[in-house]
Amino acid sequence: MNLFEHLALLAVLVLAAGFLSLTEISLAGARKIKLKLLAEAGDDRARKVMALQAHSADFFAASQLGLNAIAILGGILGEGALRPFFLEWLSVFYAGPGRENIAFTLSFVFVTTLFVLFSDLMPKRLALISPETTAMAVIRPVLFVIRLFKPFSWTLNVIANGLFKLFGINMTREDRITFDEISAVVEAGAQAGVLQKQEQHFIENVFELESRAVTSTMTTRENIVFFDLTEPEESVRQKIAAHSLSKFPVCDGVIDRVVGYVDTRDILVRLLNNQSHFHLSESTVRTVLIIPDSLTLSELLDRFRSSKETFAVVINEYAFVVGVITLSDIMVTVMGRWGSPLEADQQTMQREDGSWLIDGSTPVAEMKRVIDLQSLPEEERYETAAGFMMFMLRKVPKQTDSVEYEGMRFEVLDVDHHRIDQILVKRLDPGQKALGAATPAAH
Repeated sequence: MNLFEHLALLAVLVLAAGFLSLTEISLAGARKIKLKLLAEAGDDRARKVMALQAHSADFFAASQLGLNAIAILGGILGEGALRPFFLEWLSVFYAGPGRENIAFTLSFVFVTTLFVLFSDLMPKRLALISPETTAMAVIRPVLFVIRLFKPFSWTLNVIANGLFKLFGINMTREDRITFDEISAVVEAGAQAGVLQKQEQHFIENVFELESRAVTSTMTTRENIVFFDLTEPEESVRQKIAAHSLSKFPVCDGVIDRVVGYVDTRDILVRLLNNQSHFHLSESTVRTVLIIPDSLTLSELLDRFRSSKETFAVVINEYAFVVGVITLSDIMVTVMGRWGSPLEADQQTMQREDGSWLIDGSTPVAEMKRVIDLQSLPEEERYETAAGFMMFMLRKVPKQTDSVEYEGMRFEVLDVDHHRIDQILVKRLDPGQKALGAATPAAH
């Protein structure tokens, strides 16, 4: 064969190897969820790709056979065709020793570059751009290649499976999807403009219900407004007028002896029915849902659904009331600023200098989102901004106590009976950053 025929055959081998490389990456990178949607829309090619992914051993064996055979044949053909050409070309301006070796090196570099560029790098990058579309486009010729190499691939798979079994390697693929993977997809969607930033936070908050405890969202004990069974009617009216709440727990003497709750709509109905007088008793209050403080928000949603209630009292292991929580509180946790803009503004406020004023009761997740922090140290040990400060300081905080973490200073601005009311968060200049990951700076 002349040089042109050698180069034409070499080009065919390069294209064949490129096709196999492209199919390998596209089949491996095609997302099962997207293929499933295409298959449900009626695309038979997507079903074939999914079936091949589930039983991919035959294809990869055939692909590796083809790639290695093409690489060996391409090397032999390239060296045989190009070395004389490079040798003749070198003779024009170089007649010294080593011409054979130089010609061999040049032919080797040329053929290798040709295969790397057009049979490996470019096909794989093309396949990664749209793996599902590429996989469906090549699925029919791929199935033909598998049938062509079936005897050889079967033999190789038998040997490979025997070796895997000998070394105790489990070849079962797990297709579990984790929260981190879903979060990464959602974040990628937000960066691509498919999702708005608020929608991204909404989706992430829904998944966080599984890990967040009820104590991170409840109204705490000191902020509970409750009625006593013997409370005068006038006092009840004043509390309802002073507090914009729809439900009030009813207690027998002290807050830890909860007997039920009152819905202000029931009182309104009585007033509309011209019942000007009403009194509280165990027969007129509703049964309240009592839950432990160890429940997650997701578990509480299940309790609300099964009991048909939307209000619950939270108690600790000593049967002391630690807070109350409603279905609306959970919705605010999910919706964030959408659900309750006034409440969110009261908990976090950005000042003109870029610093933040954060209420001590602000949930950790909300504080991280507001100040743009990915994580806090040992987050499972506290639930609020105040809890973060107490964990970092390792003491009961006082005014002006501060800690530094990830280039930010957290300073206690106001303390009320050992409870942190407000925290100032300010980003430090690069030269002011703490040397360690987290540095208490108590004063």
